[in-house]
This record gives sequence, structure tokens and C-alpha cells, in this order.
Amino acid sequence: MAFVLDTTRESLIAQPRRQVTASAGARFRDLCAKRLAGEPIAYLLGEREFFGRSFRVDRSVLIPRPETECLVEAALQALKGLDSPSVLDLGTGSGCIAITLALERPDADVSATDASEPSLELARTNAAALGARVAFVHADWYVPKGRRFDLVVSNPPYVAADDPHLAELGYEPREAMTDGSDGLACLRQIIDQAPAHLSNRGALLVEHGYDQGAAVRAMMIESGFSSVRTLTDLAGVERVCYARLG
Repeated sequence: MAFVLDTTRESLIAQPRRQVTASAGARFRDLCAKRLAGEPIAYLLGEREFFGRSFRVDRSVLIPRPETECLVEAALQALKGLDSPSVLDLGTGSGCIAITLALERPDADVSATDASEPSLELARTNAAALGARVAFVHADWYVPKGRRFDLVVSNPPYVAADDPHLAELGYEPREAMTDGSDGLACLRQIIDQAPAHLSNRGALLVEHGYDQGAAVRAMMIESGFSSVRTLTDLAGVERVCYARLG
């Protein structure tokens, strides 16, 4: 109701006798019906908070989640001590990771890729609204060879195709959640190709599923990374893998 009336929840409480027009009432009932049918509140309102900022979202992108803030925090820690670092975000979606890093580290040269043009258009809109300087590129994961980055980050599709949780996420783009296989295909591709796109002592950070920590660590080591370790989210669940070259 606060969204429909373009006000705050506190205002509704303070003015309980506020008049609601017929059109606003109809819109409210329509939104309630969609919510009861399972559509996420973020899609209904068209926005989601991430790292203290509001990002526009629609059904072309995955809804930003609190767990991914752990990836951003780890990325900021990895960038400490680097002047004007270069960063690449793979599969940017709404742009929440790349934009947040660009805003938290204004000296960074941040690029972001996505295979979906609608996603990139939304990410560009978010970057403009928040005043972030990010170069968005239409690409399957990595930009063309030749450029190397100090840090590569990604929250790729990692849910296995047979995971029962997918049924609960029917409103979000399936291609942003699952690789259609074991959930490790995209992670494997990103990790295998990362050394060719990282600078000397460059780092890779990927978000993964709750039960994929050991598998992702093994892939990192196999691809020649050192200092491989897994970071947990606020629930204590293994969620992010960090690795560095050299």
C-alpha cells in the first residue's frame, strides 16, 4: 500500500484514515493477488536493496540476495592495497556487484559482462541512476583476450538442474540460476579461463552453492591457483571461493 500511494509505511501508520482512490485500491489488490500467487515482492515493486543502495530489477535479472554481499565484501578486501585496480564482473545481471564495487572504490576501473542484452540495459540504467562508472560489455563471460584484470568476480548460475528449490524460483530467469546440468558447468568454465584474463598475482572470487565448496576449491587448485580458501555467509554456509595466481 505504501508503494501504491507513493509514501512510507510510517506515514500510513501515522495517518490510518488516509483516503485511497479507487484506482489505487485496484492496483493494490492486483499486486496482492500477484504476491499471493508467488511473484517476488522485488519484481512487484521493481526494486531491491543491495549493500545499502536501491537497484531496479525486473524479470530479466536475478533478484540480488544478501549472500552476494559477502562476495562484494570479499572483493573489497582483496582490492585493499591496490591503486586504481582493474575489475571484471562476469554475468552482471542487474549490475549490483559491479556498480557497488565501482562506488565503493571510485579509483577502480570496473567492467562487467552479460550474455543478455535486456540485463545489460537494466544494469546501465542502475549505473546511471547511482552515478557509477562501469563499462558494460555484451559477452559470454570473459571479454576478448588481451586484457588482464587484478580481480575477477562472478555470481554465476550454480543451481543443479534437478535441485528441487528451482520450482520455488519460477519467476526468476532460469538461465541466471542453473546451467542446466550439475550446477558446476559455469563455475568450471569461469575458473578454467580465469588465468588467461588475470594479471600477475590477480585474484578470482566466485559465489557458489551451499554444497559446492569442496568441488570449487578442487577446480581452483587444478587451474593453477594458490591461496585457495572458502568464505562463509552470515548463516555460516560456505558461499564464496577466493583464489589468487602465483
